[in-house]
Formats: sequence, C-alpha cells, structure tokens
Amino acid sequence: MSSAKVRLFAGLAELAGTREAEVELGEGLTAAGVFDVLVQRYPSLAGFEAIVRFAVNSAYVPASHPVRDGDEVALIPPVSGGSRAV
Repeated sequence: MSSAKVRLFAGLAELAGTREAEVELGEGLTAAGVFDVLVQRYPSLAGFEAIVRFAVNSAYVPASHPVRDGDEVALIPPVSGGSRAV
C-alpha cells in the first residue's frame, strides 16, 4: 500500500480535529486530490478547496502536483493577523 502523510495547519486542523492524517494513494493522485480525500473523511473541510495552499516535502506546489509514496503533504490555509508597530 502506498500512502502519504498529511499535515493540517491552523484552522484546517481545528476543523478536522487533527493535525495529521494518512492518505492511501491512488493512481495519479494530486495534492488537490489528497485534499478531496480528506474532505470525504472530514466534511467540515468542504468549501476550503479554493483557498488552501499545498506543500509537498516542504516545497510549495500547485494543486496539480502529483503525490508519491512516502511524500509529506501540508495543507496550509491563508493566514492573517499580526500587528502594526505604532
């Protein structure tokens, strides 16, 4: 069985109730496909497809990037906040 480790960050981890998951890889699964698998597992993630960023093995990649056995996929939502020095 080939699989990839998935790490969820910030609000995505809160919505899924976990920071890590394992996804079994099918033929030609992409980073976006990994997210789709997780939406099936954690329906609360639905609706974030258009804004999530993907990283595979610590490098940002497009949604169409293929995922291979042993890869680590990070799902990163947009971030905001911080403060401006006064």
